[in-house]
Amino acid sequence: MARIIAVANQKGGVGKTTTAVNLASCLAIAHQHTLLVDCDSQANATGALGFQKDPSRRTLYHALILHEPLDRIILRSQVERLEIIPADKNLAAAAVELVGTENREHKLKPLLDNLRDKYEFILLDCPPALDLLTLNALVATDAVLVPIQCEYLALEGVSDLLDTLMRIRRTLNPGLEIEGIILTMYDDRTTLSRQVANDLRTFFGTQVFRTVIPRNVRLAEAPSFGKPISIYDLHSTGAKSYKQLAQEVISNAEKRIGTGARSAHSGA
Repeated sequence: MARIIAVANQKGGVGKTTTAVNLASCLAIAHQHTLLVDCDSQANATGALGFQKDPSRRTLYHALILHEPLDRIILRSQVERLEIIPADKNLAAAAVELVGTENREHKLKPLLDNLRDKYEFILLDCPPALDLLTLNALVATDAVLVPIQCEYLALEGVSDLLDTLMRIRRTLNPGLEIEGIILTMYDDRTTLSRQVANDLRTFFGTQVFRTVIPRNVRLAEAPSFGKPISIYDLHSTGAKSYKQLAQEVISNAEKRIGTGARSAHSGA
C-alpha cells in the first residue's frame, strides 16, 4: 500500500523539484517501487528525468480533464522501479478549467488511490503556489514533505505554509500529516546556514529530517542532462544526501506500519 507524499512549498526556488526527483530516484534504487507525479505546468520534474517536450504525449492534464486512464499516461523512467506521470504546459489550463467543476479539489485523489496497491511510494511535485493543482495534491496526499532553503526568511515562510496545511486539514483532508522538513542548499561554511538550521530544529524539533541537502554543483547540473543525481554522479555529496533522506523516509514508513500493526493487535 503506497504512502503518498506531496513535496510542497508555496515559496519558489527552495529545491522542491530537485528534492522530488532525487528522493523518488533514491527510493527506487532502494528497491521501493515509486511513482513521481509532476503536478507543475513548468514540467521541470518531467524534464529532469530525461523526457523532452512532446506535444503528443499524454500528461496529468489528460487524466484530470479528459479522463484518460493512467495506464496510458504513466511512463517508465531510466531508473529501475521509478515511473512518472508527466506534466506539460496544459496543466496551467487545467487549474482554470477545474474552477467551475464539482468537488474540484478532489479530482486527483481517486486517481492516485487506485494506484496505491502498485507502489510503495507516490511522490507529488507541487507547483510553487497554492492553486487548484496544489490543493488537489494536498487533498490526495497522506503527508507533506517541505523543502526549506537555509536563508533568512525560512522560518517565516515555513510557518505560513504550516498554517495553510492546518486549514486544509480542518476543511479538506483531516488525515494530512507532516512527513518532515528538509533543509536544502545548506552551506556549513556560513553562519547563516548554521543559524537557520539551528532555529528550525529548535522550533520544529523532530519534524526536521536529520539529513541536510548541501549546495552542490553536480546536483545543480544534473537536470540539464535529464538525469537524477543518482545516475548523473552517484558519488557526489548531493547523491549521498538524497540517499540518506530516502532511508529516513523508508524508516519512517516502516515505523508507521509497525505502530499500526501494534495498535490493531492491542485493539483486537
